[in-house]
Amino acid sequence: MSITQDDIASAGVVGAGGAGFPTHVKLSGKADTVVLNAAECEPLLHKDKELILRDASLIVEGLERAIELVGAKEAVIGIKAKYHNVIDAMQKALRPNMRISPLPDVYPSGDEFVLVYLTLGRVIAPGAIPLSVGAVVMNVETARNVALVGETPVVDKYVSIAGAVKNPSSVCVPLGTSLQECLELAGGATIDDPAYVVGGAMMGKLIPDLNAPVTKTTGGLIVLPRDHFIVQRKSWDWNKTARIGRAACDQCSRCTELCPRYMLGHPIEPHRAMRSLGFNMSREADVAGTQFCSECNLCSYCSCPEGLDPRGVNNQNKLRIIAEKKRWVNPPFDQERPDRLMPFRKTPTKRLMKRIGLDGFVNHGPMLQGEYHPKSVTILLKQHIGAPCVALVKQGDVVRRQQPIAIRPVVDGKTALGADIHASIDGVVTQVDAQSVTIQAN
Repeated sequence: MSITQDDIASAGVVGAGGAGFPTHVKLSGKADTVVLNAAECEPLLHKDKELILRDASLIVEGLERAIELVGAKEAVIGIKAKYHNVIDAMQKALRPNMRISPLPDVYPSGDEFVLVYLTLGRVIAPGAIPLSVGAVVMNVETARNVALVGETPVVDKYVSIAGAVKNPSSVCVPLGTSLQECLELAGGATIDDPAYVVGGAMMGKLIPDLNAPVTKTTGGLIVLPRDHFIVQRKSWDWNKTARIGRAACDQCSRCTELCPRYMLGHPIEPHRAMRSLGFNMSREADVAGTQFCSECNLCSYCSCPEGLDPRGVNNQNKLRIIAEKKRWVNPPFDQERPDRLMPFRKTPTKRLMKRIGLDGFVNHGPMLQGEYHPKSVTILLKQHIGAPCVALVKQGDVVRRQQPIAIRPVVDGKTALGADIHASIDGVVTQVDAQSVTIQAN
């Protein structure tokens, strides 16, 4: 069955592996290749691989729909070469216009700029998007959700539960389920007074508790001791980052030499951003290409021999540049640098995990079987890049699973960027505010 971009928006499909960019907008462009991001390069996360093992045919159907919408000639699937069973499962489901591109076991192979280079040999210019080189990149779960458009909207989410937990697992829960319930599905924490990271260990966020609900972009929950390296580093505030960086950076430039975006020819040099901490250089952050940082944290967690935080400095400068409404027009772009550097400066995942103290945790996450039925869900009205949705329901309304409960607002006669939201369980609406809708199960 053919679908349209409007169908995808109405089904609530957004990027399930990143910031939640609305998929209907991404599939409105024209490209010659659709790239499926099955790299899953964040340590300890496994739900995408588990989805391929279980639903390869459905994921391929989503790819086929994406190919049709953007007018592509083929789809290329990037999977780490070491996952032979995942590659075999996908290979059996592929159509003639699809092929697998085995990836090295390195971080961050799932960064879409790096992925496009590794799979297609194309280099995206700084400040550009994959569409500029004829590519559209999709996450595994996103492709699955596109395949289900017309049958079911996005009402469930797959999440990896990892780290210091009894049974590291991949779970499927209705949107709005609490993170606490997700942890309980994996048997609970195995340590006292744990800390929690939502997302991946490298790019995820430290959260104070597990009251927050699962959203369309929740990919993982990692449980760690409070004295763990990752927890300590994610706890740094700007004052600590600046003070230690100003005192200890010796300008060795390893953060730059191992930066994935620098290796792609982008004008980002984290060591120059670090230099700006100790000198009054008003344009240093701009010249160093801070705005092109992908925030992968490789410089801060792995590359720096002094244990400093170049990523934090980049991010602070990026925020300043945005606030000042600056933008580097026509930045320099060394298109020969990728072939010269990238093959020789990759960061192996095994080495990364040892460096950041994750090598002692179980590194697998099988999919739990069966459905989970929470007693209540809290569904956020903003689970995507763009404007928050506007609730269609009020307190006391009876709703059914898959029923639309919030839609994209209309601003100045135009539908705002976003994707519609649906009830993930049958029940009664118990609360509605500007941020969320809470539903109590029948």
